[in-house]
Amino acid sequence: MATIRKRTLPSGNNVWLAEYRDGGGKRRFKQFKKRKDADDFLLTVRGEVRAGVHVAESQSLTIATAADDWLKAVDAAGRERSTYNQYKQHVELHIKPLIGDVLLSKFSVPGAREFEDRLRAEGRSPAMVRKVMVSLGSLLADAQERGKVARNVVRERSRTRRKASDTRAERRQKGKLKVGVDIPTAKEIKAIVNAAEGRWKPLLLMAIFAGLRASELRGLKWADVDLDKREVHIRQRADRFNDIGAPKSEAGERTVPLPPMVVMALKEWKGACPAGELNLVFPTGAGTVEQLANIRRRGLIPTMIAAGVTIDTGKKDEDGQPILDAKYTGMHALRHFFASWCINRKEDGGLGLPLKVVQERLGHSSVTMTADVYGHLFPRGDDADELAEAERMLMA
Repeated sequence: MATIRKRTLPSGNNVWLAEYRDGGGKRRFKQFKKRKDADDFLLTVRGEVRAGVHVAESQSLTIATAADDWLKAVDAAGRERSTYNQYKQHVELHIKPLIGDVLLSKFSVPGAREFEDRLRAEGRSPAMVRKVMVSLGSLLADAQERGKVARNVVRERSRTRRKASDTRAERRQKGKLKVGVDIPTAKEIKAIVNAAEGRWKPLLLMAIFAGLRASELRGLKWADVDLDKREVHIRQRADRFNDIGAPKSEAGERTVPLPPMVVMALKEWKGACPAGELNLVFPTGAGTVEQLANIRRRGLIPTMIAAGVTIDTGKKDEDGQPILDAKYTGMHALRHFFASWCINRKEDGGLGLPLKVVQERLGHSSVTMTADVYGHLFPRGDDADELAEAERMLMA
């Protein structure tokens, strides 16, 4: 039974006291300055008690405490350390400092919106705001399953329109990938291939002509390389802590064909490859997982500099000569080239593959992801020469 009665405080002010029984039959009280607020509260409480999801405010946890419980659950579930650390950063750097002391029971849809707006106002990028809000939603879902909060206000929000807006803002900030800026040109790739040598040559060729992620290259084992069939099977990867695990997604587990140049390089490398318990294709000298930083610092960057694929840093050495640096400093630039190579028309030196096949080769979780990142690289089919030919055929 729920009732509302007026109560006069020692100060002489009147308040409205809402009384009800929770799901366990225990009497609960909450006072309000206005009768309308008390009525609205009891209306909500009755629904929550009937649904078995009501949590009294006095029993509510703070968002900070709920966040700690969520992180413990993530760790206990065996998630990758990189994933756990990312969630922890979201909690420690963004969630706790801004809303950590707020009770779960008092966190509302407007509160979630205000938190999101504050993240943006304080300089977080659209991508970071989106990731933090996803983590907050997962945190609240965990608390909801524990019976610590009745609602997940983050997931209740109708975010379809806002999500699309955020995605557009993020794309505008990043801009489209550009050949010669984000993606090496064909001429640059030829120079890199010719300059590659030693233990780094097969690795760089695999990145260029098979499009494997750096984590997939670092976790690749010889048992998954079929040199006779000229294909490689992606079944595992190495994370930033060198732990071997499953690919990033279900689509990440895939088979990619290898061109003859890569097969030949792998055959030559197999005899010299350091042995190890993990039987890795591109290990350290001790046969263990290679660090990504070493691949970049000792393999990718020196090869690019030797190939002349460089930029002027604006600095000069002791002899007054300009100091050059690699034009592309990340392994993902080679993966971008692979995607463009798959997309480009055969007459332009590419493979001319359809979008779905490109998605499968890259191991993207969806065609939409591939289209969002690389869609602008596909031939439009409306080039001037083709339009002229179509016009001629129409008017003949």
